[in-house]
Formats: sequence, C-alpha cells, structure tokens
Amino acid sequence: MNNQIAYITRREHFNAAHRLFKADFSDEKNLEVFGKCSNPNWHGHNYTLFVTIKGTVDAETGFVMNLKELSRIIRTEVIDKLDHKNINVEVDFMQGKLASTENLAISIWEVLVDSLKPFSTVLLHCIKVQETENNFVEYYG
Repeated sequence: MNNQIAYITRREHFNAAHRLFKADFSDEKNLEVFGKCSNPNWHGHNYTLFVTIKGTVDAETGFVMNLKELSRIIRTEVIDKLDHKNINVEVDFMQGKLASTENLAISIWEVLVDSLKPFSTVLLHCIKVQETENNFVEYYG
C-alpha cells in the first residue's frame, strides 16, 4: 500500500468589494479602527486564493486528487459566490461576519472542508487568501 503523503495547491482568483466596519461603532470609531477600509462606499481587491490539500498519493493515478475536480469544487463552492460580488452583502457564507480577510479565509475553510468530505483520502491543509501584494492570511483549521 502506498502511504506517501503529498501536498498540492490550487490557485484561483476573484475580485470582490467589501467594507470593514462594525454597526455599533460610530463613523469616527470605524475610521480609527479600520482606516480607509471602512469607506461607506466600499472598496475592492483582486484576491488570490490558494487551497492546499494533503493526502496519500494514489498508486494508480499518481494523484492526491484530480486537480480538475478540486478546481471545480473551489469554483462552485467559493469563487462563483465571491467573484465580482460585495462580500458584506452578497456572499452567503459571510453573512453576519465582519468582512476581514481573516474571517474570509476561515469561512472558505468551513465551506471547503465540508465539500471535500466525500474524498476520504484527502484533507484540507491550508487556505491562503492574498488581499494585496503585501497582505495575506493563512488559515490551517
């Protein structure tokens, strides 16, 4: 039995708008805490998402998982819901959550960990959401 573990990462892109704010903060407090990211008229990013899974390499295919299938799951469950959307308003899995990159990464994890359950030899390892060239979040569940 082949028990070699490998990690594979799929990269995807999406564009989305959001606003960092708390309704119970005053406009001044939101500006103090969140800066320009609390703009009442929103702001946007060109995000890059990295989904890393790990698992046993299948002796027959040489795959941990077929990357076409992984891409399909990510697109259906995450990208189609986020791309060219307002994260605060239009994204079902972000409802009631502060639209920070940290919360976005955690929420993407929660969506994908359930979607990958049918693949019993695969585990979600890391979600990395890159918001800007200089800022990204990694979440390991």
